[in-house]
Amino acid sequence: MPDETPPSPPKTTVTPRRDGGQGAVVAERKAARTKPPQLYQVVMLNDDYTPMEFVVMVLQQYFQRDPDTATLIMLKIHHEGRGICGVYTKDVAATKVELVLSAARRDGHPLQCIMEAA
Repeated sequence: MPDETPPSPPKTTVTPRRDGGQGAVVAERKAARTKPPQLYQVVMLNDDYTPMEFVVMVLQQYFQRDPDTATLIMLKIHHEGRGICGVYTKDVAATKVELVLSAARRDGHPLQCIMEAA
């Protein structure tokens, strides 16, 4: 992956011995620091045709929201034009967007769902 730092080579030190023999070799390895993955928010957009009940069902089925939370998110989408369904890693967010869009098309709704960097 391009965002990960390659492991650094071990740092080698030689410790001299008092009796004049060879020194001992000690290898130390620094812990590689990897960045946490970029997060993306899945956002549903309002339209004038998709039933509110369908949006609530999608939020429950694909985002594991309880009925009350799903209803609150649906109302936010309805009143503000958009609402955040969840925040995920890139692959998970892309999969959720595709699942929502497939379900909407299957039921004949023009519901739009996008992902944005969080």
